[in-house]
Amino acid sequence: MNADWPLPFWIAHRGAGKLAPENTLAAFRVGASHGYRAFECDVKLSADGVPFLLHDSTLDRTTPASGMAGDRPWSALSRLDAGGWHSRAFAGEPLPSLDAIAAYVQRNGFALNVEIKPTPGREHATGVAAGAACARLWPGASPALLLSSFEPEALRGARESAPALPRALLLDKLVPGWFERAQQLGCVAVVTQHRLMDATVLAQLHGAGLRALCYTVNDADEARRLLALGVDGLITDAVDRFAPMERPVTV
Repeated sequence: MNADWPLPFWIAHRGAGKLAPENTLAAFRVGASHGYRAFECDVKLSADGVPFLLHDSTLDRTTPASGMAGDRPWSALSRLDAGGWHSRAFAGEPLPSLDAIAAYVQRNGFALNVEIKPTPGREHATGVAAGAACARLWPGASPALLLSSFEPEALRGARESAPALPRALLLDKLVPGWFERAQQLGCVAVVTQHRLMDATVLAQLHGAGLRALCYTVNDADEARRLLALGVDGLITDAVDRFAPMERPVTV
C-alpha cells in the first residue's frame, strides 16, 4: 500500500459540517478549533474558470442568489453572502476561492481532500482546471492533498492536468464495474458512503493496494464498526463529538 498517503484518519466534512456555513473559511476555522487537521471541500468552476468552493450546482440553498453558480463570473460570486443562511453570526461570510483555502490550509499545516463537484456538463473541464490549480497551489513532491470525485470524467481530467496528484473515486452505490473503474482512473483510494463498506469491499481494496475511506460518518456506533473493520479514514460532520485522533472514538 502507498506509504505516501496524504491524509490523517479523521477528515472534517465541508470544513466543519453543520457548525458553520459549509465550504467557507469560517467552517475550516471552526473545524480547526475542534482539533481537526484534515478537511474535505467541494470545488467547481465559475463561468470564467476560477475554482471556488460550493456543493450545490445552484446558489439557492446557501446564498441569497439563485440559479446556476457556474453561469456567473468569479467577480459576482465572490460578493455573495455564503454565511447568512446558516446563522446571523456568519452573515457576510463569502464564498472562498480554492486559492484562499489553499493559503489557509498550507499556512496551518493542514491536509485537504478536494472533491471535484462539476456543474453538470462540465465534468471533464472542471477536472482539468481543478487538477491544474491544485498542481500550481501544491507544488511539492508529496502534498497533503487528495483529489476525489463521483464523476469519472472529472477524475480523468484531473489525471490529465495533474497526473502526480493522488486521486480517489467517490461512490454512493456499488455499481457494476466500480472497482475496475477506480483502477482504470489510477486512483489510490475509494471513498464510499459508509453503509456500503464491509469486510468484502475492504479486502478487495486493500488487496489491490488501495485505501478505503467512508463518508459521512456522524454516528458513534457506525464509526466504531468501521474502525474495527480497518478502514483508512472517516469523513464526518460531527467535529464537536468525535475527537480527531488516529483511531479511538470518543463522544
